[in-house]
Amino acid sequence: MKYDIPQPVRTDGDTSWFTEARFGMFIHWGLYALAARHEWVKSIERISDADYQKYFERFDPDLFDPDAWAQAAADAGMKYFVITTKHHEGFCLWDSKLTDYKATNTPAGRDLLRPMVEAFRKRGMRVGFYHSLLDWHHDHYTIDQHHPARDGDVAAFDKGRDLSKYTDFLHAQTRELLTEFGRVDILWYDFSPAASDRFPGKGKNEWRSDELIKLVRSLQPKIILDDRLEIDQDLKTPEQFQPAGWVQVNGKPVVWEACQTFSGSWGYHRDEASWKSVDLLIRMLVDTVSKGGNLLLNVGPTGRGEFDHRALERLAGIGRWMRRHGRSIYGCTQAPSDMHAPSDVRYTFNPATERLYAHLFAYPFRHLFLPGLKGKVKYAQLLNDASEVKILASVPEHGYGAGVEGQSKRDAITLELPIPGPNEPVPVVELFLK
Repeated sequence: MKYDIPQPVRTDGDTSWFTEARFGMFIHWGLYALAARHEWVKSIERISDADYQKYFERFDPDLFDPDAWAQAAADAGMKYFVITTKHHEGFCLWDSKLTDYKATNTPAGRDLLRPMVEAFRKRGMRVGFYHSLLDWHHDHYTIDQHHPARDGDVAAFDKGRDLSKYTDFLHAQTRELLTEFGRVDILWYDFSPAASDRFPGKGKNEWRSDELIKLVRSLQPKIILDDRLEIDQDLKTPEQFQPAGWVQVNGKPVVWEACQTFSGSWGYHRDEASWKSVDLLIRMLVDTVSKGGNLLLNVGPTGRGEFDHRALERLAGIGRWMRRHGRSIYGCTQAPSDMHAPSDVRYTFNPATERLYAHLFAYPFRHLFLPGLKGKVKYAQLLNDASEVKILASVPEHGYGAGVEGQSKRDAITLELPIPGPNEPVPVVELFLK
């Protein structure tokens, strides 16, 4: 049977593995981990290079264990990772030949990126590099609305600075990253600052984005590129919100990825209390896949190089659910257009196996009414334990779906669920289609 499922616009990068993987880990790690109060702390608090230097002089992640990071991601069910090679502060995790502002010159005394890449690859995970287009430390990076020095004497600060020389540096570091670490599957640039009343923006002209993209494609032809060079490529990246539906460009569906945090900060934030629960994070993952997208979920390691207990607890909780429910995520996408989930249910669909997954965000009392599926389902079971769920021939007079009339009632199936339901944050019913 053929199913009407959106097909994303084809692009230059290889997204075939990406839309199978569906779940990845973002890692924001840099000097800001020592400040422990947001990765933008240098900008938010208008910290000068001289005052920020104390973090560089004390960056010593003595507990850094990349194998532990990679194992935590793998156990959570993640299939790829994206690491901040350099964030807006300008600090580099690898031994770049183009700057002294790097991990090898701190008390860490070593390249921190290479062992991370090796650890994640060893577990079969794809490799992604985040690379900031901004650089608040570089001698030729000029002031914009986000720069820490934006409130001072702009003319004096920018005197002698040549942004084109910074752009040369940006291109050269890209070449380093794409030639020294083997195959890189994702390059996640971030971001193009908009203009403000006081400052011009920086975008595709300043970055020489056309030239940069050609460089990237020449070095890593299969790489996935995001959209933040102000020229759409392989991947759209909605940040810190859940789209209402499959992300589209010019009315056509595209490959997309929601990037989300455990809390409100990307970098380690010691005092932040707005952490999402395991249940909510699982719902976010399901909701994303039900709209044809991936979820990139962020961890901000501490200054000593560990994932803190809050992150580990949530990763472990997601992993427990993914162990039994991963097949409702991997290789899945939005349900066919004629299958509409009722309220508090999210459908995902695996085109290869022709199975539909009903994720129950609110567990009903005994009966689950699913319109539009009459004659289309040959078997149903709870995914957590493969226990059969009975399919009733008609809508019962009482229960979930009772009172539904007209075409919906004639086209519906009703599932008879156990009471109580599975002890799972999000129970899932697996439907084998005819």
